[in-house]
Amino acid sequence: MSRPLVKAPPARRAGTLPASRPAGLRPRWLAAGVAAVLVALVAGVSLGPVSLPPGSVAAELLNLIPGVRLDSGLSEREIAIVTELRLPRVVLGLLVGGLLALAGGCYQGVFRNPLADPYLLGVAAGAGLAVTAVITLGVGAGGALTGLPLTIPLAAFVGSIGAVAMTYLLGVSGGRGRSTATLILAGVAVSAFLSAGQTYLLQRNSDSIQQVYSWLLGRLATAGWHDVRLVLPYFLITAFVVLLHRRELDVLSVGDDEATSLGLHPQRSRYLLIAAASLGTAAAVSASGLIGFVGIIVPHTVRLLVGSSYRVILPLSLLFGGAFLALTDVVARTAAAPSEIPIGVVTALLGGPFFVLVLRTSRRMLG
Repeated sequence: MSRPLVKAPPARRAGTLPASRPAGLRPRWLAAGVAAVLVALVAGVSLGPVSLPPGSVAAELLNLIPGVRLDSGLSEREIAIVTELRLPRVVLGLLVGGLLALAGGCYQGVFRNPLADPYLLGVAAGAGLAVTAVITLGVGAGGALTGLPLTIPLAAFVGSIGAVAMTYLLGVSGGRGRSTATLILAGVAVSAFLSAGQTYLLQRNSDSIQQVYSWLLGRLATAGWHDVRLVLPYFLITAFVVLLHRRELDVLSVGDDEATSLGLHPQRSRYLLIAAASLGTAAAVSASGLIGFVGIIVPHTVRLLVGSSYRVILPLSLLFGGAFLALTDVVARTAAAPSEIPIGVVTALLGGPFFVLVLRTSRRMLG
């Protein structure tokens, strides 16, 4: 037990974090992630009720770069469809998918459990209760509340952050030495409590059920760049904090005692990463509703492909998560055209079988 877990290399001294050398993020994987984002971008803008030539769409997207002027061959109406209708929706999908996948990967590292997802600490239940309350009160007030453009996103964001705060306060009251276990149990308790409140509101206001469930099933419908501008600052903050501290997840994976001996403060790092991931999840939920399984499917797939280092998993999850959700939105828009399938239904159809696969392949780690 007194024997060190890993011998430090010559360039590493006791009391310091592992040397900041690349952890296997090979250029080909980074290029694959960027390519996936570009493919999702072009496909998402090209496909829809009015199909547009991918080459022309790519040319028009390049025209958005200052100093570039290409002849895309698109009419003024088609250009408006590209830049004002489809592009904001695709960009929103890239941001939301990236946030959910990044948060999922971060939670899996913090809780050392490949089945953890971004809604583990009550984000979904808090957002659901807040949005249900706003919708039911808005219907009762003649739609005055829900008619305001920021009401539902703001309610979802506040509800999400409030639920995480409740989980944290309940979790730390269970003892500092068991923070990970108590946080998970606190998240389950808070989610159950808030879900009960949501069920009560729906039972008392049955005329609001359809509107509530249309939000709960997730959507990326946007009237322009407004939602993108709302989510972008939180995307940048979350991505910066989580990616900056991704090396610490690898250190935490060896245990708190070993992490402390390497100069890391496990509790502080854990709570910082949880706060950043929860902030990003709350922003994603406020813009898109509840879209499940992205935070499990993408990080676990990346882990199977490139290895277990979070220095690799997290940046690739950010890229592939955005591409995954943008392409899933294409399926949701086109599979039952001219009607649209809620994107949360599509991700659930994909995520259910994948969750079983993850459970089977992770049994040895969990046992």
